[in-house]
Amino acid sequence: MTTTQQAPDGPAAQAAADPFRPVPAAGPAPKPSAPVAAVLARMRVLDATLSAADGIAVFNRVYLSVTEEIARRLPAGGFQDPSAAGELDALFARRYLAAVDAAGAGLTVPACWRPLFQLRRHPGVRPLQFALAGINAHIGHDLALAVVDTCRALECEPAALAADFERVGDLLEGMEERIRESLMPGPDLLDVADPLTHLAGSWSLEMARDGAWAAARVLWSLRGLPETAGEFAERLGSGVGLVGRCLLTPLG
Repeated sequence: MTTTQQAPDGPAAQAAADPFRPVPAAGPAPKPSAPVAAVLARMRVLDATLSAADGIAVFNRVYLSVTEEIARRLPAGGFQDPSAAGELDALFARRYLAAVDAAGAGLTVPACWRPLFQLRRHPGVRPLQFALAGINAHIGHDLALAVVDTCRALECEPAALAADFERVGDLLEGMEERIRESLMPGPDLLDVADPLTHLAGSWSLEMARDGAWAAARVLWSLRGLPETAGEFAERLGSGVGLVGRCLLTPLG
Protein backbone atom coordinates (compact mmCIF):
# COMPACT_ATOMS: atom_id res chain seq x y z
CA MET A 1 0.00 0.00 0.00
CA THR A 2 1.34 3.40 -0.97
CA THR A 3 1.17 6.17 1.59
CA THR A 4 1.45 9.81 0.57
CA GLN A 5 3.54 11.85 2.97
CA GLN A 6 3.90 15.58 3.19
CA ALA A 7 7.31 16.85 2.10
CA PRO A 8 9.49 17.59 5.13
CA ASP A 9 10.31 21.15 6.01
CA GLY A 10 12.84 22.95 8.20
CA PRO A 11 15.94 21.22 9.65
CA ALA A 12 14.78 17.73 8.66
CA ALA A 13 14.49 18.80 5.04
CA GLN A 14 17.96 20.34 5.18
CA ALA A 15 19.42 17.10 6.50
CA ALA A 16 17.67 15.07 3.78
CA ALA A 17 18.87 17.42 1.05
CA ASP A 18 22.44 17.48 2.32
CA PRO A 19 23.35 14.64 4.69
CA PHE A 20 26.80 16.12 5.34
CA ARG A 21 25.33 19.15 7.12
CA PRO A 22 24.47 18.78 10.83
CA VAL A 23 20.88 19.55 11.77
CA PRO A 24 20.98 23.08 13.25
CA ALA A 25 20.01 23.61 16.86
CA ALA A 26 17.09 25.83 17.75
CA GLY A 27 17.98 29.47 18.31
CA PRO A 28 21.06 31.40 17.21
CA ALA A 29 24.20 29.31 16.66
CA PRO A 30 27.11 30.12 18.97
CA LYS A 31 30.04 31.82 17.26
CA PRO A 32 33.22 29.75 16.83
CA SER A 33 36.60 31.06 17.96
CA ALA A 34 38.46 33.34 15.56
CA PRO A 35 40.96 30.66 14.38
CA VAL A 36 38.19 28.13 13.76
CA ALA A 37 36.05 30.77 12.06
CA ALA A 38 38.97 31.61 9.76
CA VAL A 39 39.45 28.04 8.55
CA LEU A 40 35.70 27.63 8.15
CA ALA A 41 35.63 30.73 5.94
CA ARG A 42 38.39 29.30 3.73
CA MET A 43 36.61 25.95 3.35
CA ARG A 44 33.34 27.68 2.49
CA VAL A 45 35.06 29.64 -0.26
CA LEU A 46 36.44 26.39 -1.67
CA ASP A 47 32.99 24.79 -1.40
CA ALA A 48 31.52 27.65 -3.44
CA THR A 49 34.22 27.82 -6.11
CA LEU A 50 35.42 24.27 -6.81
CA SER A 51 33.64 22.12 -9.40
CA ALA A 52 31.40 19.54 -7.76
CA ALA A 53 33.19 16.78 -9.70
CA ASP A 54 36.61 17.84 -8.37
CA GLY A 55 37.96 15.28 -5.88
CA ILE A 56 39.20 18.10 -3.64
CA ALA A 57 35.67 19.54 -3.61
CA VAL A 58 34.27 16.17 -2.51
CA PHE A 59 36.65 15.96 0.43
CA ASN A 60 36.31 19.66 1.26
CA ARG A 61 32.54 19.31 1.53
CA VAL A 62 32.91 16.41 3.95
CA TYR A 63 35.57 18.21 6.00
CA LEU A 64 33.56 21.43 6.08
CA SER A 65 30.59 19.60 7.59
CA VAL A 66 32.81 18.01 10.26
CA THR A 67 34.44 21.33 11.13
CA GLU A 68 31.06 23.06 11.33
CA GLU A 69 29.89 20.41 13.79
CA ILE A 70 33.03 20.80 15.90
CA ALA A 71 32.60 24.58 15.87
CA ARG A 72 29.01 24.15 17.05
CA ARG A 73 30.05 21.91 19.94
CA LEU A 74 33.08 23.92 21.13
CA PRO A 75 31.14 26.64 22.99
CA ALA A 76 28.34 24.24 23.95
CA GLY A 77 30.27 22.15 26.44
CA GLY A 78 31.12 19.36 24.04
CA PHE A 79 34.81 19.33 24.94
CA GLN A 80 36.82 19.07 28.15
CA ASP A 81 39.04 22.03 27.21
CA PRO A 82 37.31 24.06 24.47
CA SER A 83 40.26 26.41 24.03
CA ALA A 84 42.74 23.58 23.43
CA ALA A 85 40.27 21.67 21.25
CA GLY A 86 39.70 24.80 19.15
CA GLU A 87 43.44 25.29 18.75
CA LEU A 88 43.86 21.69 17.64
CA ASP A 89 40.94 21.98 15.21
CA ALA A 90 42.33 25.15 13.61
CA LEU A 91 45.92 23.91 13.35
CA PHE A 92 44.67 20.63 11.94
CA ALA A 93 42.61 22.37 9.23
CA ARG A 94 45.49 24.67 8.31
CA ARG A 95 47.58 21.69 7.21
CA TYR A 96 44.93 20.74 4.66
CA LEU A 97 44.55 24.34 3.53
CA ALA A 98 48.34 24.64 3.18
CA ALA A 99 48.23 21.69 0.77
CA VAL A 100 45.48 23.45 -1.21
CA ASP A 101 47.57 26.64 -1.34
CA ALA A 102 50.69 24.72 -2.43
CA ALA A 103 48.79 23.03 -5.26
CA GLY A 104 47.30 26.36 -6.33
CA ALA A 105 50.77 27.91 -6.48
CA GLY A 106 52.16 25.03 -8.53
CA LEU A 107 54.29 23.79 -5.64
CA THR A 108 54.76 20.20 -4.50
CA VAL A 109 52.12 19.12 -2.02
CA PRO A 110 52.94 16.83 0.93
CA ALA A 111 53.28 13.16 0.00
CA CYS A 112 50.15 12.19 1.93
CA TRP A 113 48.04 14.54 -0.25
CA ARG A 114 49.80 13.99 -3.58
CA PRO A 115 47.61 11.14 -4.93
CA LEU A 116 44.39 13.05 -4.31
CA PHE A 117 45.66 16.22 -5.97
CA GLN A 118 47.05 14.26 -8.90
CA LEU A 119 43.85 12.28 -9.48
CA ARG A 120 41.30 14.86 -8.40
CA ARG A 121 39.72 15.03 -11.90
CA HIS A 122 40.09 11.38 -12.94
CA PRO A 123 36.76 10.24 -14.40
CA GLY A 124 37.26 6.66 -13.21
CA VAL A 125 37.52 7.58 -9.51
CA ARG A 126 34.24 7.68 -7.62
CA PRO A 127 33.21 10.32 -5.04
CA LEU A 128 33.53 7.97 -2.06
CA GLN A 129 37.12 7.22 -3.08
CA PHE A 130 37.95 10.93 -3.14
CA ALA A 131 36.39 11.38 0.30
CA LEU A 132 38.21 8.42 1.85
CA ALA A 133 41.55 9.40 0.28
CA GLY A 134 41.24 12.90 1.72
CA ILE A 135 40.27 11.61 5.16
CA ASN A 136 43.17 9.15 5.01
CA ALA A 137 45.67 11.90 4.21
CA HIS A 138 44.33 14.27 6.83
CA ILE A 139 43.89 11.77 9.66
CA GLY A 140 46.83 9.51 8.86
CA HIS A 141 49.43 12.26 8.58
CA ASP A 142 48.16 15.75 9.36
CA LEU A 143 46.45 14.89 12.63
CA ALA A 144 49.64 13.60 14.25
CA LEU A 145 51.52 16.75 13.27
CA ALA A 146 48.64 18.96 14.38
CA VAL A 147 48.73 17.39 17.85
CA VAL A 148 52.42 18.26 18.07
CA ASP A 149 51.72 21.77 16.73
CA THR A 150 49.08 22.24 19.44
CA CYS A 151 51.32 20.95 22.22
CA ARG A 152 54.03 23.38 21.17
CA ALA A 153 51.58 26.28 20.95
CA LEU A 154 50.00 25.57 24.34
CA GLU A 155 53.18 24.25 26.00
CA CYS A 156 51.47 21.06 27.10
CA GLU A 157 51.99 17.32 26.79
CA PRO A 158 49.92 15.21 24.38
CA ALA A 159 48.19 13.63 27.38
CA ALA A 160 46.51 16.99 28.05
CA LEU A 161 44.75 16.68 24.66
CA ALA A 162 43.86 12.99 24.93
CA ALA A 163 40.26 13.38 26.13
CA ASP A 164 39.30 15.91 23.46
CA PHE A 165 41.23 13.96 20.81
CA GLU A 166 38.93 11.04 21.62
CA ARG A 167 35.86 13.28 21.46
CA VAL A 168 36.81 14.50 18.00
CA GLY A 169 37.50 10.92 16.93
CA ASP A 170 34.10 9.77 18.17
CA LEU A 171 32.45 12.59 16.22
CA LEU A 172 34.34 11.64 13.07
CA GLU A 173 33.40 7.99 13.38
CA GLY A 174 29.77 8.90 13.92
CA MET A 175 29.74 10.99 10.75
CA GLU A 176 31.77 8.47 8.72
CA GLU A 177 28.77 6.17 8.37
CA ARG A 178 26.67 9.02 7.04
CA ILE A 179 29.41 9.90 4.59
CA ARG A 180 29.71 6.34 3.31
CA GLU A 181 25.95 5.96 2.95
CA SER A 182 25.66 9.29 1.13
CA LEU A 183 28.44 8.64 -1.37
CA MET A 184 27.88 4.94 -2.02
CA PRO A 185 25.61 4.22 -5.02
CA GLY A 186 22.18 2.83 -4.18
CA PRO A 187 21.63 -0.94 -3.88
CA ASP A 188 20.16 -1.02 -7.38
CA LEU A 189 23.50 0.17 -8.76
CA LEU A 190 25.91 -1.59 -6.44
CA ASP A 191 26.25 -5.19 -5.38
CA VAL A 192 28.73 -7.19 -3.35
CA ALA A 193 30.79 -7.89 -6.46
CA ASP A 194 31.39 -4.18 -7.17
CA PRO A 195 35.06 -3.30 -6.49
CA LEU A 196 33.95 -0.16 -4.63
CA THR A 197 32.35 -2.35 -1.96
CA HIS A 198 35.67 -4.03 -1.24
CA LEU A 199 37.75 -0.85 -1.57
CA ALA A 200 35.53 1.07 0.86
CA GLY A 201 35.77 -1.76 3.37
CA SER A 202 39.56 -1.91 3.22
CA TRP A 203 40.13 1.34 5.13
CA SER A 204 39.28 2.06 8.77
CA LEU A 205 38.98 5.51 10.28
CA GLU A 206 39.30 4.04 13.76
CA MET A 207 42.63 2.44 12.91
CA ALA A 208 43.85 5.61 11.20
CA ARG A 209 42.91 7.65 14.28
CA ASP A 210 44.73 5.24 16.61
CA GLY A 211 47.78 5.36 14.36
CA ALA A 212 47.72 9.16 14.35
CA TRP A 213 47.73 9.30 18.15
CA ALA A 214 50.64 6.84 18.34
CA ALA A 215 52.55 8.83 15.71
CA ALA A 216 51.91 12.07 17.59
CA ARG A 217 53.37 10.60 20.77
CA VAL A 218 56.44 9.39 18.88
CA LEU A 219 56.95 12.78 17.24
CA TRP A 220 56.58 14.53 20.58
CA SER A 221 59.16 12.23 22.14
CA LEU A 222 61.52 13.11 19.25
CA ARG A 223 61.11 16.87 19.56
CA GLY A 224 64.70 17.22 20.79
CA LEU A 225 65.94 15.34 17.71
CA PRO A 226 64.65 17.43 14.80
CA GLU A 227 66.38 15.44 12.06
CA THR A 228 64.99 12.14 13.32
CA ALA A 229 61.55 13.66 13.83
CA GLY A 230 61.62 15.10 10.33
CA GLU A 231 62.57 11.76 8.82
CA PHE A 232 59.80 10.01 10.79
CA ALA A 233 57.22 12.55 9.60
CA GLU A 234 58.42 12.19 6.02
CA ARG A 235 58.15 8.39 6.12
CA LEU A 236 54.73 8.70 7.73
CA GLY A 237 53.55 10.94 4.90
CA SER A 238 54.90 8.60 2.25
CA GLY A 239 53.17 5.59 3.79
CA VAL A 240 49.86 7.43 4.09
CA GLY A 241 50.23 8.59 0.49
CA LEU A 242 50.69 5.01 -0.65
CA VAL A 243 47.42 4.04 1.05
CA GLY A 244 45.75 7.02 -0.62
CA ARG A 245 46.93 5.93 -4.04
CA CYS A 246 45.40 2.49 -3.44
CA LEU A 247 42.12 4.07 -2.36
CA LEU A 248 42.08 6.09 -5.59
CA THR A 249 42.45 3.11 -7.92
CA PRO A 250 40.25 4.01 -10.92
CA LEU A 251 37.20 1.77 -11.04
CA GLY A 252 35.36 3.25 -14.00
